[in-house]
Amino acid sequence: MDRLRIAGASINQTPMDWEGNVERLTSLIREARAHKVQVMCFPELCITGYNCEDTFSSVHTARQSVLALEQLIQETEDMTVVFGLPVYHRGSMWNCAAVVQNQKLLGINPKKLLAREGVHYEPRWFRSWPFHRVDAISMLGQNVPFGDVTYQLGNLNLGIVICEEAWSAEGTASDSALSRCELVVNLSASHFALGKARVRETLVADASRAFQTHYLYTNLLGLEAGRCIYDGEIILGECGRITTRSERFQLSDGCLLIRDVDLDMARVAKLKYRSVLANIPDHAERVINGQPVISLGKAASEIPAAYLGSNLDPYNSPELEFLQAEKIGLFDYLRKSRSKGMMISLSGGCDSSVIAVLCAHMIAEALKALGPQGLSARLNWPIPEGDANDPYSWIREHVSTIYQGTGQSGEVTRRAASELATALHSDHHEVQVQDLVDAYVSKAEALVGRQLDWQKDDLPLQNIQARARAPMVWLMANLKGFLLLATSNRSEIAVGYATMDGDTAGGLAPIGGIDKHFLRKWLRWAEHDCPLGLGRIPALKFVNEQEPTAELRPAAAGQKDELDLMPYEILNAIEAAFVRDRMEPESLLNTLRERFTAYSEKQLRDFLARFYRLWSQNQWKRERYASGFHLDDYNLDPTSWCRYPILSVELKIPD
Repeated sequence: MDRLRIAGASINQTPMDWEGNVERLTSLIREARAHKVQVMCFPELCITGYNCEDTFSSVHTARQSVLALEQLIQETEDMTVVFGLPVYHRGSMWNCAAVVQNQKLLGINPKKLLAREGVHYEPRWFRSWPFHRVDAISMLGQNVPFGDVTYQLGNLNLGIVICEEAWSAEGTASDSALSRCELVVNLSASHFALGKARVRETLVADASRAFQTHYLYTNLLGLEAGRCIYDGEIILGECGRITTRSERFQLSDGCLLIRDVDLDMARVAKLKYRSVLANIPDHAERVINGQPVISLGKAASEIPAAYLGSNLDPYNSPELEFLQAEKIGLFDYLRKSRSKGMMISLSGGCDSSVIAVLCAHMIAEALKALGPQGLSARLNWPIPEGDANDPYSWIREHVSTIYQGTGQSGEVTRRAASELATALHSDHHEVQVQDLVDAYVSKAEALVGRQLDWQKDDLPLQNIQARARAPMVWLMANLKGFLLLATSNRSEIAVGYATMDGDTAGGLAPIGGIDKHFLRKWLRWAEHDCPLGLGRIPALKFVNEQEPTAELRPAAAGQKDELDLMPYEILNAIEAAFVRDRMEPESLLNTLRERFTAYSEKQLRDFLARFYRLWSQNQWKRERYASGFHLDDYNLDPTSWCRYPILSVELKIPD
């Protein structure tokens, strides 16, 4: 056996936190060295953070990255470590992997294929490097190769892949240079989306089979910059199968997955299943020689169980994934914004109830993972009086809810909010704001010289109720130093079914990246089946028994969201087909006919026409919504996913 001890590292970084980022990287290197790791790989752009946005266009960012790399190189004694960083070279910026061995920089691999879909705007800042081309760069007082290279470290052939190169059909599946390698490392910054982990695992397994190699995938961890959540998964594929993975969604600064791999396994597999010689290209491929990596032999120390990972992913359902992604999203937003807690306008309906439950579950999960002292230190929150191991003690101090009733509010929603707040132990308040609404209406009537009524002034009278609630909840959040959470979901954002400066008030929209249809299903799961956080919450029955309503018209009007809009399931289908799949009207209508056979042709046409009208009218709202998390395979955020004209003509459905 020719054994090698390797480690993948996930890490929770903050963009341009030079001192903190280096400190976290250093800590993980030292932890790996303590366990005799020989080759270690960090994620893509781990030195700067992936989401530095337009500061990647600053030469200062590249200079600071090289200075950080210089510090990190000193930590690599007797190790080979791969770092991700931006590099300025020949008048362009490159997204690179730096390979360092035993305190020496061996080479720089620039990314060859750039991500440009969805949240990714890499071509805005970086250039893509050509396959099979090699240059040289002067860095830290030495000349090193810069380009598409592999590394010969004695008996070990090491290959480098950077994120998109593995996802693209143009990428490494046809890259003959990697077919000679016994170990290929993949530096990634792969943001979370529901179900994406399964696709990622298939990618790793297929790549390890294609190259008959040990294929180590590393990813970022946490809510790095405010929108993209990273699950921190590290995966090892070995010659066609996933052998181990780290636990996702950890509330730490980073973690390691360590494994001893048999390089002879890869060599025998290459001999058995493929002929590497048959793949020798016409062009020359550059191999950089480094110091030999000595085989561990039989006497290597055992790897502690905490670093071994598992064959199973416990978060194997959309409901669990959503809860865990929101957990690290909310936790990191609080931590990095230094907020003292979370404020929620709890209406007694689905959306605000989802957010309140997520906040409570997050605190319970964090307390379980970190303990009272760890939770206090990470969030800079004082330990509450009483039982510090009781999650309700922390929730009471750091989750505040308020129900603000108007003349259109009913006992059903008031009770639902009260019962849920009691079950969660939030700091709950109730206040009537109809007097504020009346004052606004009275002053408006004086200005326009007539009385307002529901026949002529339906929308203004609805909106003023929502807007009258915003000042109070903002005031309460400011008094407490809490983060105000906006309650809009993606379905409402798509069609503008929200009041600007009303129910959209807040600094963060935690569910702005997920649809109402999913949220309603998730809330029923949270009532009956949730195994994490606080567990099942039976009090949610008071919310789940209701039909969604804005509750802004008189009770006699029987206002329901799906009557104002359309069934949420259909709204979600139209939204996904239009935004994610880029379908034109005729194809989209055909899709609706096939999926929703219970509805007439006229109904489906009306739903689609309503969507197009509301979508085109409300881009200005989407430009103003609070930032939110990316949770699905598409998003409506115009700053980081779906750009659309503010002024446009609605699309027409062909006859």
